[in-house]
Amino acid sequence: MLGPVTTGRPTRARSHRHPRSRAIRVLLALVAAAAVLGVAVVAVPMLRPAGPRPLFQMPVTCGETWQLSTYPGHDDYDVDFFPTEGETWGRPVLASYAGTVTVAGINGSLGGRNPENPDGPRGRGGGYWVKIDHGGKWETQYLHMLEPPLVTVGQKVAQGDQIGRLGSTGNSGAPHLHYEQRRGWEKVETHFDGTPSGITTDEREQILRRVSNNCPAVS
Repeated sequence: MLGPVTTGRPTRARSHRHPRSRAIRVLLALVAAAAVLGVAVVAVPMLRPAGPRPLFQMPVTCGETWQLSTYPGHDDYDVDFFPTEGETWGRPVLASYAGTVTVAGINGSLGGRNPENPDGPRGRGGGYWVKIDHGGKWETQYLHMLEPPLVTVGQKVAQGDQIGRLGSTGNSGAPHLHYEQRRGWEKVETHFDGTPSGITTDEREQILRRVSNNCPAVS
């Protein structure tokens, strides 16, 4: 009488593979869940309505008159700041409103323009720059500064604190400050001291003059 017939394969081989495949599926599920959670942590706050617009001030010294300008191809709502008198290089760049520094470094490449070599090679992007989170989904950006920012990521700043000095790093043809205000993911018209700047489009050249009210708080 014949005994049990086998195929020559270990009878427990398949049972060894099941726990491993289940572990892999569990691991993949956990990785996917973590990815979804990570996206939600970033995206969900951005989907909430923005808070009230902060009372932004011009990012330059109190009482000074500055030229606010744009030109075709500059991008809507971007504002370039030029002083109307005095030396341009090295002027203080000030925080428009209180907040937390989220970026302080180099955007693109620096190039070689400085007070000793004003016609040096252009760089790319914004050069030395700073981004400040003001809460309520509001943010400001400051580009083309002369040297490394005077602030660091995570630092709390008050309105009027100096964050850098005006220069011409990055893709810049002359010393100036490129400035933006953002609400969530969108760039918006800049407001200063509660008043719209009037620079909304880059379809034509615009040149305005305004006096800075970014003044020390009266104690």
